[in-house]
Amino acid sequence: MFAAESEEPKRRSVAAHVAPQALALQLDGRLDDAAWELAPVNTRFYQYQPEDDRDAPEHLRTTLRVLVDRDALVFGIRAWNGDPKTLNGTLARRDKVDRDQDFIGIWIDPAGHGRSAQFVRVNVAGVMSDGIYRADEDEEDLGPDYPVESAVHLLPDGYTMEVRWPLSSLRFPYGEGKAWRLMLERSVPHEDNMLLLSAPLKKESLHFIAEMEEIEGMAQVLPAVQDKAFWEFRPELTQRFKRDYGQRSSQTSLGMDISARPRADWVFNATLNPDFSQVEIDAPTSNGTNRIALSLPEKRGFFLESADVLGMRLPAFYSRTVADPRWGMRATWRGADADATALALDDRSGGIVMRGSPYETQEHASAGDSKVTLLRARRHGEEAVAGVFLSDRDYGDGARNTVLGTDGQWRAPANGEGHIQLAWTAMASRTTSQFDSEGRAVAGDARNSGYGYGRLNYSSDDWSNIAQLEVIGTNFANDNGFVPQAGIIKGDLEINRRTGARNLALFDAYETELHLGLHEIRTLSHETVQRWVRPGVWFYAGHQTRYWADLGIDRQRGRAGAMLHKTPAVHMGIESTPSPWFVKLKGELTLGRQLDVEADQVGKGGNLELEANLRFPLAGGWSLESDHRWNRSWVKHRSLQDFSDTGWRWIGTLHATPRDALRMIVQNTASERQDLPPQLLEPWSERYRHRSLLYKRTTRHDRIVSIGATTDANGALPGSSKGVTLKVQWGI
Repeated sequence: MFAAESEEPKRRSVAAHVAPQALALQLDGRLDDAAWELAPVNTRFYQYQPEDDRDAPEHLRTTLRVLVDRDALVFGIRAWNGDPKTLNGTLARRDKVDRDQDFIGIWIDPAGHGRSAQFVRVNVAGVMSDGIYRADEDEEDLGPDYPVESAVHLLPDGYTMEVRWPLSSLRFPYGEGKAWRLMLERSVPHEDNMLLLSAPLKKESLHFIAEMEEIEGMAQVLPAVQDKAFWEFRPELTQRFKRDYGQRSSQTSLGMDISARPRADWVFNATLNPDFSQVEIDAPTSNGTNRIALSLPEKRGFFLESADVLGMRLPAFYSRTVADPRWGMRATWRGADADATALALDDRSGGIVMRGSPYETQEHASAGDSKVTLLRARRHGEEAVAGVFLSDRDYGDGARNTVLGTDGQWRAPANGEGHIQLAWTAMASRTTSQFDSEGRAVAGDARNSGYGYGRLNYSSDDWSNIAQLEVIGTNFANDNGFVPQAGIIKGDLEINRRTGARNLALFDAYETELHLGLHEIRTLSHETVQRWVRPGVWFYAGHQTRYWADLGIDRQRGRAGAMLHKTPAVHMGIESTPSPWFVKLKGELTLGRQLDVEADQVGKGGNLELEANLRFPLAGGWSLESDHRWNRSWVKHRSLQDFSDTGWRWIGTLHATPRDALRMIVQNTASERQDLPPQLLEPWSERYRHRSLLYKRTTRHDRIVSIGATTDANGALPGSSKGVTLKVQWGI
């Protein structure tokens, strides 16, 4: 069979069989149904890592078959592997399939414009990761969950896999559009973490989906399915019992998520009284001696439906500004050359509103309700996409913030020697909302201001360079975005010289780079806030090891009119997969002179962040995930350790079956300041503790029953806050 398959002609598309009616397939991973005999066999695969531009090794050959009917795309994969004992993949949480595991990844671009793709990864234990990829930012978003079904069958010489992807969860235009595009990936960790692709992607490409190939035959089935309507209702019931530092309470909450696709190009979403309290606790992240706010990734499903259409940077839209909505509605339209989305929410009090300045972020806990509106439209061309948007938050009684903006990207080959990409954003704001000491929004005089951003990327075999410029007006505010600083000009330049594979003293590196980073922030009155000059090195070696080190020739100012301090330091980081059970080691370390902003003094100090993820297979097919994260920032003046900030989190998850999991979270944070003469800053100490235990049963992606218990303690208060929560989500 392999000899016959090897005679397949070289294609620049993926062959598929289109069935005139629904396929009768038993999804068991075995590829023995009669329908698979009708599907053409695609055998072409290439290496991408550790070294690109090579054919896949013969002993790791992989074949792909694609079946299409009016309901779904069905993929049949045969993956050869010399020793089945080397296959690595255990039960894990959804979206935890990574390069330490043997998996198959399927990437689909139904719009065909090459700017985003929906993807799913399935490891050999049947665990799934899924999400959306945005090419312009070259980033994966694991938030969306798709109703994809899969099955894996292990063989003495490898494995087979079946994956069924319903067309109802794929977003594509109505009528004639661009051809659908597809790419398959295969991870083989025991072969020096090899990654194989069905497309000839090279590392100098601007993004991961640059070489996706067309799916043959989709034009035959789309006219029959583009008018088919899909509806989904997802009610949820939450019962919560709480004792908050001695005060007892109970609460019953009923909510509903609704998704409707009347035809291919339109999707409508609504949420009524959603319960966001069960979002997994965020990792402890230390600001150290900084007073600039940090952003956090979005994990709530309602905000992720149209992530590909929004495609905006955080200053333009940051969904975490929505805290506790009573209701929300969203409509999204996708055409062949354009798309648009509209979002409206009624948000309760309690959200954090940011007001930036050159040296710090002022955060206000909003004491009142507000209404959020976002309108977004884009037009796609062969080389460019341009969009406009309107963002508004209305607090009532004349207090509001309105932002009007435009953005876009343009990309093209650079004289046949590489690729260039230009991205830009321009916004204008009008703000009448101000906040009093209790967090109430009150109307004030209108303040108008602007924002501008531009980025230029260049990538080739020898270079990977980025230049960015950002200008933020003094009174600019976007209460639906993330703008932690204002009144500044920020410039960045990164020059990376690719020097190829190198035989270093202790190991061989597949990729090496010499790096120079230049960074400067100035106020609009031309006072320097930060200035960095950082030469360094980067390399990629075995066990997915990435290491970088920079010498920081830095300067920093803590407040307006203060001294511009010298803060030289060494910055380094490492990420690796040491073994099949030690699946991730990640660390970043800064050592040198650190600015204590509050004291406006420089001392010896640093910042350390460590992450260690362990996976243990257990008897009976059970498995245990043990994830650790630790961070610490400190500054010492003379012999005193005047400031320290420490956080530690452990997440342990025990998996009994693919549907049942027991998760425990333990998190501690502590920060303190000592008395520091001659400033005589008041000493203080803060300590927080979180413990939680959660059992979750998932019968499918939208049918979940969970029961959990939590306890939180603030060191400044006697006692603790304890709660028990029962939550049922049921997709219909």
